[in-house]
Amino acid sequence: MSCFSIFCKKRRTTRQPSSNHNEDVPGGPCIKRYTYRELVRATGNFSQSNKIGEGGFGSVYKGQLKNGTIIAVKVLSSESRQGVREFQNELVAISDISHDNLVKLYGYCTEGDQRILVYNHLENNSLAQTLLGSNHSNIQFNWKTRVNICLGIAHGLEYLHHGVNPHIVHRDIKASNILLDRDLTPKISDFGLAKLLPPNATHVSTRVAGTLGYLAPEYAIRGQVTRKSDVYSFGVLLLEIVSGRSNSDTRLAYEDQILLEKTWIYYEQGDLEKIVDSSLGDDLDVAQACRFLKIGLLCTQDVTRHRPDMSKVITMLTGEKDIESEKISKPAIISDFMDLKVRSMRKPQDIATSSTFLSSLMAHSSPLLSNETTQASMISTGQASMVSTVTSERE
Repeated sequence: MSCFSIFCKKRRTTRQPSSNHNEDVPGGPCIKRYTYRELVRATGNFSQSNKIGEGGFGSVYKGQLKNGTIIAVKVLSSESRQGVREFQNELVAISDISHDNLVKLYGYCTEGDQRILVYNHLENNSLAQTLLGSNHSNIQFNWKTRVNICLGIAHGLEYLHHGVNPHIVHRDIKASNILLDRDLTPKISDFGLAKLLPPNATHVSTRVAGTLGYLAPEYAIRGQVTRKSDVYSFGVLLLEIVSGRSNSDTRLAYEDQILLEKTWIYYEQGDLEKIVDSSLGDDLDVAQACRFLKIGLLCTQDVTRHRPDMSKVITMLTGEKDIESEKISKPAIISDFMDLKVRSMRKPQDIATSSTFLSSLMAHSSPLLSNETTQASMISTGQASMVSTVTSERE
């Protein structure tokens, strides 16, 4: 039996009683195995009219089961080795857990070379498509709604980091992986890159994968993922929600393109309110918005140990913990590939890792558009724009 299979079996044993149900794949006893015919019927033979997302590892379709349940069907490419890996990761990570702020996995299909995941369908797409998208959304993201979204994401991450065993590091927290239901409750989605953190482990050494702009620099350079890597990504996302703009925007003046960098400048000048979304209406609480921005800066500090964990983040967001006494140091900002290379040269042992990462980064970067899988964003390198979704095959 492979180490992967042993670890999956051990994980299920620590969470729930063992079961003979669906033992051909790593998944919990509550996960349904669908037939391919059921999913063909539900999606109208995977009709283009039902396609709601497309990513580098497959497509997502809206469907309806015979009992009337609306579902999202994620079909992973049978030709992609990473597609198979994503399929296994998602089943291992969330097949036997449930939380109000996580997508719900209903089941899967493994007929022949098919690798399909079935989720609950979320009506209002992702934050990337609605709040941050170039297409105007009919959703009114007032300040109260944004506060609830920030808190919901924080609670979902806190559950992954501290509420389950082994702990789960998502590795790809970003706006396109935060889906919204009918009531605008946020749901963390796409666990294809998730890693389990074994007991007493401080980090997991793994391939570097994620999205530049959300990617914690120490992880990008050394390939060591910790829960603080997710905290960094959450910090960037927090700034996006408060400001109403993406973490990078090449349409702006060069000095304004990187949101984290601009936020830090305003913080040093004592003008944080200038980064708050100007479209917010009368319910805006400026003091609370500035507090959220400071929390975002705390989460993205260069020194990893200085970042708060998600339990502490929640107390700061709710106002239970005062943050005025917190010392905020300069955030870690990687704005482009050259910046990443320069930072990696600080320590000799990181040079080889960075060289491998950068060459693979350039070879594998590609635009991935999806409301539930991975969505790329563009980032400025000073003279050219480059796709920021990254994956390095070092495993």
